[in-house]
Order: sequence, then structure tokens, then C-alpha cells
Amino acid sequence: MGVNGSPAPPAASAAAEGSALDVHTHAMPLPLLEWLAGRGLADLGGVADGVVRLDPRVSGVGPRAPLPLARSQYDVDVRLCEMDELGVDRHAVSLPPFLFASTADDERFARDVVARGNDELTTYVADAPDRLLGLGSVALGWPGAADEARRALDELGLAGIAIGSRGGGRDLDDPVNDELWALLAERRTFVFLHPSGVPDPHRQADFWLPQLVGYPMETALAVARLVFGRVLERHPLTLCLAHGGGCLPALRGRLDMGWERKEVARTTTVRPSEFTDRLYYDTAVFSTTLLRRLVEDVGADHVLLGTDHPFELGDRTPLDTVTALGLDRAGTRAILWDTAAALLGLAVRR
Repeated sequence: MGVNGSPAPPAASAAAEGSALDVHTHAMPLPLLEWLAGRGLADLGGVADGVVRLDPRVSGVGPRAPLPLARSQYDVDVRLCEMDELGVDRHAVSLPPFLFASTADDERFARDVVARGNDELTTYVADAPDRLLGLGSVALGWPGAADEARRALDELGLAGIAIGSRGGGRDLDDPVNDELWALLAERRTFVFLHPSGVPDPHRQADFWLPQLVGYPMETALAVARLVFGRVLERHPLTLCLAHGGGCLPALRGRLDMGWERKEVARTTTVRPSEFTDRLYYDTAVFSTTLLRRLVEDVGADHVLLGTDHPFELGDRTPLDTVTALGLDRAGTRAILWDTAAALLGLAVRR
């Protein structure tokens, strides 16, 4: 009950039940970073100060760029305390995009980094199996990505797959990725798409623009290629987009208009919005107005709690974010737990 015996807000009620599942969280296991350092691919001298530096072949960002390394990225006990403080029961954990080796130009290198990352992520989440789920990575743009997905799901027991927005110099609709999409669609695997690069980086060198502007733009580009490249028509992926889909929701009408008026864009049998409406979107948009509009557009059952924890640009009050929408109990539960739990193979709580 709330103040003076009034009913508790919907999200507060769900939080009291311990039913919040965050699908957008990250970890950088220390053994993985140490393995990279042993190969001259990481500088761990700043770990105590919350910083790590990675070779550009791994990170896809500039040399010596300081990357934030919160302690909970590698210390499970700290993560669990943070989850308790936020009222979040479960985390679906993926490696951040600068551990995807998405810009590497060597297939063996990319596959080795990704495979080792999956091994260490598996160990990390195994320290709290009742609270943490792992989303494995794949070396996009290279043959054999489907094999690593099978290994992550079948041998390592990870709950889903996290992908970047490109890899190996190729976009997501490149035919080299077809075997991967076929596998993930057939298995109805939960797939989390996080941007792993930005368009025209030279124009985004200042003001933290790659994260503030570049990532949302990159997501829209990547998904547009999945739509117009007929990937989503041929392979009905269970795909969730980071950052509320970035710029994509605002482009739905324009994509449909292009499909209607430009023959070169009429590549699918139905308009693009029919595909984008089937996707899932996390809540990390940082505006109640925009999040409410997203819920209106695609439905509460296609919006999942996602915070980008523990990065500094993450949502620090996730339950309040959902409460502010003013949804009924069913809509609130869908966002906080029910839909993500069903997609990830957890029990839907009644």
C-alpha cells in the first residue's frame, strides 16, 4: 500500500514482488581483460581508477582511449548489491560492444576474442545463477558466426545472443550472416542488438557524441538494412533493440513512405513498419514522453526494461522510469518482467 493506505504505484508493487528483469546490462570479466593484456591487447594500469584501455582491433575505438570500467563489471558481489539497491531481480548480461572485435580485419582474431569473451562471461554469470543470465557474442561478418552461437547456447548454456550493428567490414544484411540469422530464428533465440560503431565518426569527435548521437543513428541504419535487405522477412528474429531502438521509432513513417513511393525501396511484401512493430525495444530512452510514445506505438508487451547498467549513461532509477508511464498492472508487469522472462525462458510470475 502507498501513503495513507492508498494502492502502491504499479511499478512499486511489481518491485515488491521482486519481478524486474533488466535486459540491457554489461560486464567485462577481469580474466578476459587479463587474457587480452597477456597478448598486448589491453592496458590494465587504470583498473583501480575504473578505466581500461583496449587495442583498437578489439574495441573499434581510438588507440589509448580510456573506457569506463565500473567494479561491478567484473565483481559479481558488487553487481548484486547494486541490483538490490535498484530493486532489480535479474540481469541479462552481455559484453559491451568494444569487446566484440567488430572492426577487426582478421577472421581468426575476431573469432578468438569473441570465443574467449563467451567463456569468461559464462563463468561470470555462473557466480550468481539465480540472478544473472548471459547473452553470448558472435563474430559478425565472418563465416562460422552460427557455430559460435551454437556453442554459446548449447555448450555454455547462455540464455541468448548479443550482436553488434556490423562486423568484419560488412553490414547485417550481408549474405555471410544468413546462416546465423537462420539458426537464431529457427530457435527463437532472444537476440539483443547493441550498436557497435557510429556513422561518420569524424563529425562526432567532440562532446561525447558517439554515445549521445552516433549510437542511436547506427541502430536505425542497422535495422533499416535488416528490413530492406529482407533479413527480417526471411528470418523472423526475436530481436530487441538497445536504447529504445535509437532513431528508428521516429523514422517509421519515413521508411513506409519510401517503400510506397520508391521502387528501389520496395524490397519486401509488406511495409517496413510491419517488421519494426514486431521487434522489441528497451526502455533506455531517458524521456517519459518518448517512452510513452514507444509504448503507444508497439505496445507494452514489446518494451522491455533496459538500463545500460553500470555505465555512466545508464538509467539509474529504472523502476521510476516505468512507474512514470502510468500504465495498468498488466502493462507494467509486461515491461518489468513478463515479456523478457518469457523470451529468455524464465517463469512468468503470477
